[in-house]
Formats: sequence, C-alpha cells, structure tokens
Amino acid sequence: MKPRPLAELEAFAAIATHRSFRKAAAERGVSVSALSLTMRNLEERMGLRLLNRTTRSVAPTEAGERLLQRLLPAFDDIATALDMVNDFRDRPTGTIRINAPQPAIDFRLAPLAKAFLEAHPAVSLELISDAARVDIVESGFDAGVRFGEDLARDMIAVPLGGPLRYLVLASPDYFARHGRPEKPEDVLHHRCIRHRFPGGSIFSWEFSKDGRDVTVTPEGPLTVNEPHTALRAGIEGIGLLRLDAQYAEAAMAAGQLVPVLEDWCPELPGWFLYYPSRRQMPSALRSFLKFLRH
Repeated sequence: MKPRPLAELEAFAAIATHRSFRKAAAERGVSVSALSLTMRNLEERMGLRLLNRTTRSVAPTEAGERLLQRLLPAFDDIATALDMVNDFRDRPTGTIRINAPQPAIDFRLAPLAKAFLEAHPAVSLELISDAARVDIVESGFDAGVRFGEDLARDMIAVPLGGPLRYLVLASPDYFARHGRPEKPEDVLHHRCIRHRFPGGSIFSWEFSKDGRDVTVTPEGPLTVNEPHTALRAGIEGIGLLRLDAQYAEAAMAAGQLVPVLEDWCPELPGWFLYYPSRRQMPSALRSFLKFLRH
C-alpha cells in the first residue's frame, strides 16, 4: 500500500478525536461534505473501516482506535519538530488559539491584540469565547483563560490582569417599580436577568460579607448566555442583573444602572491564562507569553 497523505490522516484524527464531522470540519476550516469525502477515500484505499457512523454519533472502530493512538503522539512530534525549526526564523510564526470566557476576551485579551499583532506580524491570534470547562489540548487550543480554582493541576498558569468585581445592578425605573434588595436573600423576590452556561446550568450569584457566604440562584423572565445582551436588558429595566463591573461602568456613569448590595460584592481573584506543560512550547505562544509579561 502506498504511503497515505498526511492531510488525510490528520482529517481522520480530527474526526476521531472530536467524534464529530461537524466539529472536525469547523476546526480544519473545510466543509463537512469535503471532510466526509476525504475520510471515504482514505478508508477505500486502506481497505478497512476506520469510523463507525450513525445519524447521531461517530466513533473509531477497533482498527481506527489503534491508528489514532499511534497518530496523536506522532502528530505532536511533527508539530514540535516544525516549531523547533521555527525558532531559527527571525520572527515567530504560527497561530495561537485561546479559549476564554467573554469578559476575559473583552477586557483582557482583545485590548492586547492590536499591539501584539503589530509586534508579531507573522503570528495569527484566534480568540474563542467559551464559558464551558473544556480540555484545551483535546479541543486544539494552545491556551485557555479561567479563574484560578478552575484550573487543572497539570497546567501552567500566569495571571492575566488584576482582580475582578461582579455587581448587582438595575435601572432606576426598575427600582422605582420593584424596590431595592437589602440583603442577598431578597434577590429571590425580584425579577432577574439570568445567565446560562453552555453546559445548561444557571449562573449562581455568590455574595460574601464579614465571613458569611450566601449563594442565590436567581429567577426571572429573561435568560441569556453573554453579557452584552444582559447589559442592554438591565438598562431597559427588565430586571436585576449580575455583571462584571467593567461592562457597567458607562451605564453607571450615565445613571442608566444603579448598583445595590455593594457591601456584599467584594473583589475576586482575577483571570489566569493557562497552557499545558510541553517539551517544546510553540514559538508563537512563547512570544505571546513574553508579550504579556512586558
């Protein structure tokens, strides 16, 4: 049998790892139909089935699983070898893929993008907004951003900016109609703008004062999954919202939103950029980390 093109094997590895043609196609920037054709051609030339497909799932066959286990470390070695050569260039090249919650992108990463890309014109930066807990290695990311307590122990983490503060806010009109909560438990009697995470859970509002912690799961007429919609809804008087204070600065200055329970909303530890410990760090990521330090 003739040697298989590397691109076909990479396509198989992406499908088998994600167990999804759609996710693999999105990662590789091709159509699902093109990826399906590539896979069919590979299986025909090899003379065996590598993937079991149903209308709802994709999984490697026994042969496919054995091939995948040999391919993944081989691809990692190839990537490492190419990046070692990349170190001999006058400037780093490549793409940095970072998975981060929207607030971390809005207030930490996006403001850095212009200066970093101007300093490293051969590097591309991909910022993917995602509040779910993902395996960045399995999902093909170079780094991620999360709070310190959410980090896996085998990751290297560096601080990304200072502390955060989440506030409870509403419009003056809302307070005129519904009154103000005086303690965290009062939130349960208010109309709230809720945030749903990708996994389906609702963002709980956590409060702390004088050593006492209170957690409230809000109820309300509107549920969203990103902060900009919540901010607009709060300004329009739909209900109470809990938001990173940075989103609300302009609205508070304009008198459109008013904070409450401020003494129950202390500062929180900031974001951390984390990445896996590797034998050879990609030069593009190394240049980004150096940029962050300066």
